Amino acid sequence: MKKAILGKKLGMTHVFAEDGTVIPVTVVEAGPCVVTQVKTEDKDGYKALQVGFDDIREKLVNKPVKGHFEKANVPYKRYLRELKLEDTKDYQVGSEIKVDLFAEGDKIDVTGRSIGKGYAGVIKKWNAHRGPMAHGSKYHRRVGAKSAASYPSRVFKTKKMPGRLGNEKVTIQNLEVVKIYPDKNLMLVKGSVPGVKGSLLYIKETVKR
Repeated sequence: MKKAILGKKLGMTHVFAEDGTVIPVTVVEAGPCVVTQVKTEDKDGYKALQVGFDDIREKLVNKPVKGHFEKANVPYKRYLRELKLEDTKDYQVGSEIKVDLFAEGDKIDVTGRSIGKGYAGVIKKWNAHRGPMAHGSKYHRRVGAKSAASYPSRVFKTKKMPGRLGNEKVTIQNLEVVKIYPDKNLMLVKGSVPGVKGSLLYIKETVKR
């Protein structure tokens, strides 16, 4: 991976192409990310950059994390993540990674946490069929048979059951960067990306080439 950055989802809008086509886009505040630590193979066993993103008030940072930022002599940040880049020699502690790392037309993969929808039944969660809707049925939207009775006499772990829906790590691949605004740290990404407004996004160059 040669390029990566952290961002925040701001919402969706649309822009017009030169031929008048309407393009739905997600507005992402990408960076600036400040390097708080450089991981090396000699010391840590692998190469990576630890970066901080999104300014935060001092009172919201606990003591150990505050000491980590003060050691690096960088401002307090809300998020700390690692970017496993192929080449980290051009970065030092305190360096900034900005949105102009990417360009219009680049293909990217965006990772975030999907919108949580709470507890859901099998019809909403797994698109299961409902039971008969006649009054005598009394079994309209429930799971149905979970397993055979005599053998294997247990419910398999992979059985699709009711449970929490959403709030999972999701990656959407091969999205296109439509527009970059370096002065505002904004990136317009074609289509939708995971998560609610204000949620953290991990943006990197696509693995599909």
